[in-house]
Amino acid sequence: MDRPVTIAADGENAAFAATYPPKSAVAGWVLFDWAAQPYFSLITTFVFAPYFASRVASSPEMGQSMWGFATAAAGLVIALLSPALGAIADANGRRKPWIAGFGALLVIGASAMWIGKPGDPSIIVPLLIAYAIATIGVEFATVFNNAMMPTLVPPERIGRLSGTGWATGYIGGIVSLVLVLGFMAANPASGKTLFGLTPILGLDPKTFEGDRISGPLTAIWFVVFVLPMFLLTPDVPAKRPVREAVREGLRELRETLSELRKTKSMTAFLIANMVYTDGLVSLFAFGGIYAAGTFGWNTIQIGTFGILAAVFGTAGAWLGGKLDDRLGPKTVVIASLLLLLSSIAAILLISRDSIFFIPVTPPIPNGPLFAAPAEKVYLALGGLIGFAAGPLQAASRTMLIRLAPKDRITQYFGLFALTGKVTSFMGPLLVGAITAITLNQKAGMAVLVLFFVAGLFLLARVESPGIRR
Repeated sequence: MDRPVTIAADGENAAFAATYPPKSAVAGWVLFDWAAQPYFSLITTFVFAPYFASRVASSPEMGQSMWGFATAAAGLVIALLSPALGAIADANGRRKPWIAGFGALLVIGASAMWIGKPGDPSIIVPLLIAYAIATIGVEFATVFNNAMMPTLVPPERIGRLSGTGWATGYIGGIVSLVLVLGFMAANPASGKTLFGLTPILGLDPKTFEGDRISGPLTAIWFVVFVLPMFLLTPDVPAKRPVREAVREGLRELRETLSELRKTKSMTAFLIANMVYTDGLVSLFAFGGIYAAGTFGWNTIQIGTFGILAAVFGTAGAWLGGKLDDRLGPKTVVIASLLLLLSSIAAILLISRDSIFFIPVTPPIPNGPLFAAPAEKVYLALGGLIGFAAGPLQAASRTMLIRLAPKDRITQYFGLFALTGKVTSFMGPLLVGAITAITLNQKAGMAVLVLFFVAGLFLLARVESPGIRR
C-alpha cells in the first residue's frame, strides 16, 4: 500500500518537514502528459495539420499560412490571460477545477475537427476556430497541471519527475499515432492503412475520415486518461472564495511584475523561454506541413515520421530528466537548443532532389516508404529534433520551479506560459506571412533559426539555479 513520504530538511534543528503524497498520486499526475500529448501529435503536428494544408486548403502554402494565423491567434489569447489566471489560482489554491474547465475546451474543439471535409472551403473558418479553442484549452490546462509539481516530490527529484512526464507523454503520442495510422487512416489510393488493413469503424479513405477522426479520438483519449489525475493526485485546499481570490491574485500579480525587475536571472530566463519556445512551437506546428509540401508525403508517411520522432523524444526526455538532476536544467536546455538549431539548419539544406546542395534521386510518387535519400536524411533529422525537444521542455519547467517562489508557483507558471505565448503568435505569423508572400515553404521555415540563436544568447544571462530544499 502506498504511503506518504516525509522529507525532513537538512540539519539537526530542521524547522519543518515536507510531506509528499504516495506514488499513486505521482503516477496520476504523470498521466496528464499521456492524456494531452495526442493533441500535439495527432492534431498540431503529424496528422490533422498536414491534412488541413494538403487536402482542405487550396494549396499547401495557403494551408501553412492559414494554420499559422490560427496558431498565432490562440497564442495571443493565452499570452494575455495566463498570468492573471495563474495568480488567481494561487490565491484560491485549487488547480483541478481550472484543469477541468480548460480540458473541456480541448474536448469541444478537438471533437469539432471531424467537420474538416476535404476541398470544402466553407468549413475552413469554423475548423480554424475549433483548432484555436482546443489549443487554448490544452495550453491552459497544462499551466495548472505543471503548477502541481512542487507538491508531489522533493526538490532534488523535480527534474526526474518532469522528464518522466514528458517521456510518458511521448509514449502516449506514439500509441495514438500507431492507432490512427495502423487502424484508421488509409492511403486514398490503396484504401489500406499502414498495417495493410481496411480502416476500422467503416472510416472512408476517399473522404479522409481516418485523418479527421484524429480530433474526436484526441478528445476521448484526454477524457479517459486524465481521470487518474483527478482521482489520485491531491489538490491544494481552497484558501479563499473565488471572488476574493480574483482580487488577491491580481494584486499579487502586480507585485510579482514589479519584483521581476529586481530578479535579473528570472527575468532573463522568462525572456529566453519566450524566444526559444516560440521557435519550438512553430517547428512543431509546421514540421509535418513542411514535409507534406516538400516530399508530397501522405498521412501514413508523416505519421510514421512522427512515431520515429516521438520514440527519440521519449528517450531524450527520460535521459534529460536524469541529466537535469545531475547537471542542472540550464545545461540541458543549452544542449537541447544547440541540437535543435543544428537540425533545423540542416533541414533547410534538403530538398526533394538534393542534400546539402548535392543532387540525389527524388522520391517516386507512390513509391516505397522513405526510399529516396533526401527522405532518409529528413527522417534522421526529425529524430534528432524529437530527441532535443523533450528535454528542452522538461528542463525548462524544472528551471522555472527552481527559480520561482514556492508560494507563487502557479502565478510564475502563468508568467512562464505568458513568455511561452506572448510572442508565440510571432513565429507562426512570420512563417505564415513569409510563406504567403514568397509562396515558398522553405523561406517561411528559415525564420525559426533566428529564434533558437536568440534564445541561446539570452539564456547565457541566466544563472544556473541550485536545488532548493
